[in-house]
Formats: sequence, C-alpha cells, structure tokens
Amino acid sequence: MTYVLVALDTILGLGLLLLIFLHSGKDAGLSTTFGGTGAFGGSGVVQKNLDRLTVGCAVAFFIISIALVYLV
Repeated sequence: MTYVLVALDTILGLGLLLLIFLHSGKDAGLSTTFGGTGAFGGSGVVQKNLDRLTVGCAVAFFIISIALVYLV
C-alpha cells in the first residue's frame, strides 16, 4: 500500500509541476510553447480550467502526502 501511495505521490508531484509551468504569467510562459497563442492561451475559459486542474492536483498531492506521513 505504501509503494502505491509513493508512486501516486510522485506522479501527482510531477503533474503539479507541469501544470504550474503551463500557467501564463507576465510573460507567455510555457503555455504558448505547447500550441497556445496569445489569444487562445490567455482565454478566460482555458485559464479557469487550468486553475481548477492545478488546484485539484495540489489538493490530491497534499492529502496523499499527509497519508504517507501517518503510514510510515
């Protein structure tokens, strides 16, 4: 069970890192590198969905990390 949680925590951590890099800040960020243009990358719907996915991944990462503390 611990190995599964460690693997899931690692995958979520890497996914969270990727999602954070996809956000566009003051510069274009990596979102334009992966096919987003200025108009499409800055779209409110796209950014809102990316925000929701990032928050969901962060919450899952946090919960699994806390569960690993109590299991080990």
